[in-house]
Amino acid sequence: MTGTQRNVRAAGVTTPGWPEIVVALAVLAVVAYGVGFLLRPLGLDPVVHGLLLSALSGVAGIAGFLAAVRLRVRSLAPFGLVRTSVRWMLLGVAGGVLTFLLSRVWGVVIYAAGWQPENIQQPYTDAGSAGVWSVVVSLLLLAVLTPIGEELTFRGVVTTALMRYGAVVAVVGSAVVFALMHGINAVFVTALIVGLVTAEMRRRSGSVWPGVAVHVVNNALAQAMALLVAAAL
Repeated sequence: MTGTQRNVRAAGVTTPGWPEIVVALAVLAVVAYGVGFLLRPLGLDPVVHGLLLSALSGVAGIAGFLAAVRLRVRSLAPFGLVRTSVRWMLLGVAGGVLTFLLSRVWGVVIYAAGWQPENIQQPYTDAGSAGVWSVVVSLLLLAVLTPIGEELTFRGVVTTALMRYGAVVAVVGSAVVFALMHGINAVFVTALIVGLVTAEMRRRSGSVWPGVAVHVVNNALAQAMALLVAAAL
């Protein structure tokens, strides 16, 4: 038995709970929204501003997760950071395509209904508008760093902690929290769809990595489409 395991058993805490949820979300909010708010009055170039916001979304999730891990449990496996199978990763890729398609259907519904919500994703499109280098960097940030950070916090911490209340609460509850953290806007439903699929992947596979695959594929396709549309206009 390792020193960490002895400490965890002595403290009577072997899985994350509400303290980890609160700490993870609080740290994520401070880093993502607090720092993002401080960037606004700086008058940065749109590309630089977009790239910084793209980086923040991933860094904030990682910071929230690390804060939660250090709180009591101090071990990665209880948060779902365990190996998974190739089959589950392939299912994650398929899930990413599914969430992307469902999100596009939602976009068509919004358009058909005549809704014109504010385009809060514009800074992320700006991030890839300065040529090939900016496209590559923006994809790395939004389609790799952001999914890892957000999955660690929302599925690794929130979904895991809520599993004690059953599958429905864990999956739906964590998905709603994930969507709410994106704000009440056009992105809410998209985030809810991604949250539901990734949380179910976390619950069934026992690992966060299939959910990361879902998130990576969804974000990569969404960012690529946004950049293509922006270039065509």
